[in-house]
Amino acid sequence: MLKSLHITNYALITELDIEFHRGFSVITGETGAGKSILLGAIGLLLGQRADARTIKGGANRCVIEAEFRLAGYQMEAFFEQHDFDFDGDSCLIRRELSANGKSRAFINDTPAQLAQLRELGNKLIDIHSQHQNLVLAEEDFQLNVVDIIAHNQSLRDAYTQAYNRYTEVGRRIKEAESLLAKGREDEEYLRFQLAQIDESHLAPGLQAELEQEAQTLEHAEDIKQALYATNALLQGDASGRETDVVNALREAARQMGSISDMLPTAAALAERLESCRIEMKDIAAEVESQADSVVFDPARLEEVNERLSLIYSLQQKHHVQTDEELLRLADGFRQQLNAIDHGDEHLQALRQEHAALEATLREQGARLTQSRTAAAHEVEAQMQARLVPLGIPNVRFQVAIAPTEVPSASGMDQVEFLFSANKNGQLCPIGQVASGGEIARVMLALKAMLSGAVSLPTIIFDEIDTGVSGHIAESMALMMREMGQGGRQVISITHLPQIAALGTYHYRVYKEDDEQGTNSHIVQLSQQQRVEEIAHMLSGATLTEAAMQNAKALLKQ
Repeated sequence: MLKSLHITNYALITELDIEFHRGFSVITGETGAGKSILLGAIGLLLGQRADARTIKGGANRCVIEAEFRLAGYQMEAFFEQHDFDFDGDSCLIRRELSANGKSRAFINDTPAQLAQLRELGNKLIDIHSQHQNLVLAEEDFQLNVVDIIAHNQSLRDAYTQAYNRYTEVGRRIKEAESLLAKGREDEEYLRFQLAQIDESHLAPGLQAELEQEAQTLEHAEDIKQALYATNALLQGDASGRETDVVNALREAARQMGSISDMLPTAAALAERLESCRIEMKDIAAEVESQADSVVFDPARLEEVNERLSLIYSLQQKHHVQTDEELLRLADGFRQQLNAIDHGDEHLQALRQEHAALEATLREQGARLTQSRTAAAHEVEAQMQARLVPLGIPNVRFQVAIAPTEVPSASGMDQVEFLFSANKNGQLCPIGQVASGGEIARVMLALKAMLSGAVSLPTIIFDEIDTGVSGHIAESMALMMREMGQGGRQVISITHLPQIAALGTYHYRVYKEDDEQGTNSHIVQLSQQQRVEEIAHMLSGATLTEAAMQNAKALLKQ
């Protein structure tokens, strides 16, 4: 329940601190005194979008803060899921607005997102404003009423999961059909492009190998000359003169070996020189082999250049830079052609899966329909019982459930509330035949019925009594008072003295002018102040003795 509310610099409110109580409370006040401002401030705590223009003139910042008592409402899961501190009882929500347009929100002094405020707010308060009477005619609202009474959330969850799988496979079928149709249009083009790439006989790294081979073939004479010259330097030329490196290293090693007995380090140097000689001899042999293998082959050069030219033209055509990209492109063509070749099989498999999912979906939908049909009778009985005391003695209320042609996200049912307020009147959709006062009473009866099925701490009615008066207003007040039993908090903003008199607690909203401007205030009234307030509601600005006596009688009753 809402325990306390603190507001600073919001709209016409400079500073406000007020405490609320369990049970049935009423709020009264002149039109324009600030009752809607109060609701607007609470709405911000529930995650509504902020507007810097609501900050009181001359102020740079406004703060709205409320404390809620949540013991017994099993909300621990929300705080654990979002990592907010929670002692099991008290919850503090704060919203701060700055003149520069920035907004901050906190839950138990931890920064929170607006989505988290809205999620928590939906568990804390139901604010029923006058415009909400319009949703009575909406099919979704009527369906949700039946589902709440049916307590079928587990069935709805199972149906929703089945529906999501069903629609996902349906989406994949449409996508596969589209791709298959387009693929068949492009099939000839794809096969031609793939054939061109395959004709190049590409393999990973082939382009680099060909480029290197072309480079070698083009400079074969220069390469052979360099290799022969290197070999001559290492092993001597054809004349046999021992001026080569290998023989020089052999002689150097021999010289070091000859003095090893006289110079201890000479042996190690001799070994190192011998190692160099062996390495140089090995290098010389490899150079000689390379020189013999290099052959100038014009025919092979032409063949290599032709293959490279084909690869380069394919790269240019497909706007890629490497043979790896060409190979990936070819793989893509193959995958598309494979999808075309096996598209009918894939599509048939998807359709079979879709049919199986539809069977499961309809089975889940049938269970949901069964629960709704049973709940519809309970809704009809409860609404009949609640509307008669509200001044509609000949009321008939019927929940019509009809099957839909195709499954929808909410089930396979179309729910419609049918209503007649007159004896022998024809049942018609409630939005077409109910008057404004009748709709207000129907909404109150629905809220009273739902309050018994939903564990909601606080319900606020904003002038739900529009269009009614007299004993009907008294009956509505008694119903709201009944809703406030059992620890629930019900607050009614009203202009009717019959409702105001039945509140356990009474608050008055008023505004006054001072040197700084106009300010709105809210105060909890004492018993004597309640008498005067209700007397004013009965007689207007002039407080008469008759009005005072009438007010006392209402309060006594």
